[in-house]
Amino acid sequence: MPISVDIDVMLARRKMSVGELADRVGITPANLAVLKNGRAKAVRFATLAALCEVLRCQPGDLLRWEAEEAAEAAEAAEAAEAAEAAEAEGADDAVEAADG
Repeated sequence: MPISVDIDVMLARRKMSVGELADRVGITPANLAVLKNGRAKAVRFATLAALCEVLRCQPGDLLRWEAEEAAEAAEAAEAAEAAEAAEAEGADDAVEAADG
């Protein structure tokens, strides 16, 4: 999704738990998790305002737009890096087995 949610960043900066934020904002921890994990389809302005008030931040500190191509490219790069790491680990195991 081209809109990324950075609630985790603000929670870490404020040293606040998800449960505490949910209580102070007045939403369930489950609904906050949906928003935090980027699975929400919408967010009410009242909820966004409450999040900003509790976290003492601006909406732009919590939400950012990413071009879909950039997001897909980043995911593809991460997958490629993981595959290369797995390949390298497999090669190391093969060398160790040959040396063993």
